[in-house]
Amino acid sequence: MNNSLLRRLVSLAVVSLTVVPLCSLLVVATAQAAPPTAATPANPANPETSISTPTISNSAAASGDEAWGRLDDADTSPEAKRYRHHHHYWHDRHEHSNDLVNLGHDSTLPRGETADSVVSIFGSSTSDGEAGEVVSIFGDTRVTGDVSDGTVSVLGNTYIDSKVDGDVVAVLGSMELGPHAQIDGSVVVVGGNLQRDPAAIIHGDVQHVFSGDFGSVGWLRSWVRHCLLYGRPLALAPGLGWAWSLALACLALYAVLALLFREGITRCVQTFEAQPGQSVLAALIAMLLTPILVVLLFVTVIGIPAVPFVLVALFCAGLFGKAVMLAWLGRRVTGSRGAGPMSHPVFAVLIGGVLVLGLYLVPVVGFLVYKLLGVLGFGAVVYTVIQAVRAHRAAKEGPPRAPASPTAALAAGAAPAASATAAPDPQAAPFAAAPAPQPITAAMPRAGFWVRIGALLIDALLVGFCLSVLGQHHLELLVLAAYGAVMWKLRGSTVGGIVLDLHVVRLDGREVDWETAIIRALSCFLSLAVAGLGFIWIALDRNNQAWHDKIAGTVVVRVAKGVPLV
Repeated sequence: MNNSLLRRLVSLAVVSLTVVPLCSLLVVATAQAAPPTAATPANPANPETSISTPTISNSAAASGDEAWGRLDDADTSPEAKRYRHHHHYWHDRHEHSNDLVNLGHDSTLPRGETADSVVSIFGSSTSDGEAGEVVSIFGDTRVTGDVSDGTVSVLGNTYIDSKVDGDVVAVLGSMELGPHAQIDGSVVVVGGNLQRDPAAIIHGDVQHVFSGDFGSVGWLRSWVRHCLLYGRPLALAPGLGWAWSLALACLALYAVLALLFREGITRCVQTFEAQPGQSVLAALIAMLLTPILVVLLFVTVIGIPAVPFVLVALFCAGLFGKAVMLAWLGRRVTGSRGAGPMSHPVFAVLIGGVLVLGLYLVPVVGFLVYKLLGVLGFGAVVYTVIQAVRAHRAAKEGPPRAPASPTAALAAGAAPAASATAAPDPQAAPFAAAPAPQPITAAMPRAGFWVRIGALLIDALLVGFCLSVLGQHHLELLVLAAYGAVMWKLRGSTVGGIVLDLHVVRLDGREVDWETAIIRALSCFLSLAVAGLGFIWIALDRNNQAWHDKIAGTVVVRVAKGVPLV
């Protein structure tokens, strides 16, 4: 595909999708404000090298037209015809600017009328008269009158049965050329089929890109016209049966989630009712951190395999959050919070779903409700998970111990004479000796698979980010192993382990020395070599040991309190 055709395809198909109305207004304003330009040939015998485009005044317009008339007689090559055509076209456009542009409606140019541009966005364009260019975005293009520039159809079919001086492009749509079709430019069909009458004439190239039948997109145009342009997900209009089927299928899915995860739905609803502000804050923080997390995973290279799992987890949280918000709405409507069949989340989800489907029909409000339910539900799920993690950690640490009373001390045979008779010294209280920390041994609870993988992911992100700044991606595994060995020796844990309260200890109770740390770091390559089976072994082993743990004689335990970095 030549550069001219690429420029035409990009300018007409892509730019028209976003700023066609604005561009049309700018073209009209420019044509009215600026003087026209024309090409004055210095050597008509060789127009490819001697034709320039100086600006001419109004007084010189006639002489310019005479020059182009002499060029008609002197040179009949296709290049010279193309130059003459553009000169007369833009000169006439300056004299009579006329654009036909519609957003959300069809554009029709009747026979006998002229227009510089016939453009439809979210609609179809039909030209029976004389047009400069015909463009349809999310619509079909039908041309039976002459076109002096070209035609473009994006997500629509194209029918040409007249003379077109420029290129004809159909993107994700089929093209049909009638018996009176005469295309002076190129024919480009992207993602569609070309049906050409034997009498049709094509002077340029024929380009097929991903040829095939991608089906009709009329269903999508109907949704855009009746729903998207009104700011609502649903509407009572023909051609939207698929949208209603999809909405009812999603409602059935939410009901199934409520049936399978009754306790989870109920806990999330209670969290949102008790702490709505924290839920909204959790949603905002999670949405802000998600792109950063994905970018960091890509930057670290080795974190790329975790990206699909993160995205799937977020998608599932969003679905579950929608079910939570429907259940919350249903509970607010029915007011049933006690025991009984109507208190089941399934009934609340169905009632809330019917209410939301009605709101989806309201213009603007429909999309607002759709997005608001998604954000609030996602926040309720995230904050419920945070609370569950906190409760789990508090249960592992156990309840705080009450200070021993003097009576208990006497019963134990202690000598509390000084403490019983002397008044407490408020100045000495801040300097009282703190209780001795519990020693970290292999008898503490073992760390499971997911928490250890989470700590490893944090370390990988940290090391990968540092190396990306230095531009040394190929050394990440070696640096990660060296970083682990140093941290295990000096702190007994890495940064990821410190964040998640993990500590590496030896089974024999001795301190982790350099030899143990280096052997454990090198053994990590063995755990990773066999498709990561050495790390997966953590979930299968009774003592939650990976292969490198077994080789180095270590285990990873959960400490009751985070280990400080310094």
